Amino acid sequence: MVYDKNVTIIAQITPQGRGGVGILRISGERSKEVALKVLGKMPKTRCVNHMFFLDSNGLILDKGIALWFDKPNSYTGEDVLELQGHGSPVILDLLIKHITLITGVRIARPGEFSERAFLNGKIDLAQAESIVDLINATSEKVAKLSLQSLQGVFSSKISRLMDSITQIRVNLEAGINFPEEEMTLFFEEDIDKQLNTIILSINKILNISNQGRILREGIKVVIAGPANAGKSSLFNSLSFSNSAIVTNQKGTTRDILREYVNIDGIQFELVDTAGLRSTDNEIESIGIERAYKEMELAEHILFVIDSTLDKLIQHKTYSDFCRTVKNKCAITVILNKSDLTSQKASIKNINGQTFISLSAYTSDGIDLLRRYLKKKNLASCENTEGIFLARRRHLNALNSALKVISESKENWKISKKWELLAEDLRIAQNLLGQILGIFTTDDLLENIFSEFCIGK
Repeated sequence: MVYDKNVTIIAQITPQGRGGVGILRISGERSKEVALKVLGKMPKTRCVNHMFFLDSNGLILDKGIALWFDKPNSYTGEDVLELQGHGSPVILDLLIKHITLITGVRIARPGEFSERAFLNGKIDLAQAESIVDLINATSEKVAKLSLQSLQGVFSSKISRLMDSITQIRVNLEAGINFPEEEMTLFFEEDIDKQLNTIILSINKILNISNQGRILREGIKVVIAGPANAGKSSLFNSLSFSNSAIVTNQKGTTRDILREYVNIDGIQFELVDTAGLRSTDNEIESIGIERAYKEMELAEHILFVIDSTLDKLIQHKTYSDFCRTVKNKCAITVILNKSDLTSQKASIKNINGQTFISLSAYTSDGIDLLRRYLKKKNLASCENTEGIFLARRRHLNALNSALKVISESKENWKISKKWELLAEDLRIAQNLLGQILGIFTTDDLLENIFSEFCIGK
């Protein structure tokens, strides 16, 4: 990804189609030239300018508001011109065609305005990602948390963490350069305390970040169980969809299906999986393997059992499952097909395990399950004070940094090789820097900014 400062970009930043207002944004070195050609004169800086918009022949195309921002006091850090006119697609297209005829001006790529804001130091990478989260927010809570991240709440936590590591590295350099025995003993005790503080801080940020990730992505609820237990019917009933194919044939579901549902403000990611059983079918075996992988990432597993089966078979089915599943998340047993046993929808807690009887076919008990899921996860989603949104790449970087520092601390206690500890801390600092975009790659940037819409 190459940032050419000589290239000026333009895009419509309001939704495509007819509307009351249509806004064009122009950013770059040639923005002044664009202003002179379209407006006939320069608008006043950071003021609302009511002006005519002209075509290539100097004829009036529209009348609206022009906003001018001198660099670096703009969203992108470059000269920026915004033209706010009537939302006619014809007029907006004519303006864009007129402007892109100017040498060095082209249509912006998705996310390129925010990319330039990042490259010009107006926002860091975590703040840039929070823009996408804010646009895609599915609830009021997520929108508020995205705004907090955009304002730098999460970034400041990471920055302080990196500053703490810098301080240890300074102390290490002092110990390496002035290795007097008394001084060394002091530094060893001091560094050990500082490392413990950093490890505690990373763990705290990880816990908060993971809660924010759950709010952003939704609580992952995986529907699992043996073949023909009614998992796909339950998936369709809970998600109010017909995404999953339902038949009496075993092994119908062979791949992962996902739907996102909102239960009274709480976002859930529902995952339907292949029936768990021994099979020689290669495709079905792959589906079962994927089912176990999804369960490893779940916050909650709904284990579906056919309630028409003998009680001993039900018990063995559940016991076998508990021995094979690796995730220690919440597991709720769904006793499905209550319509065939004349059993009423109910919820019971036996020895700490929750059992819910329902019929996915008739939807009797589905509301009970929805209320249960809401109540079970309400605490983690209601109190959002101090929480900030984080992405999986942020969590991966934090976990990697934590592993490097923890292992290095233990190795240093044995070897007392300060140079190795200093190098490990540099690696950890670089990992944390990836969150803010201080140390990053072009491929990562391209991946992140490709999520943006055109005009942002």
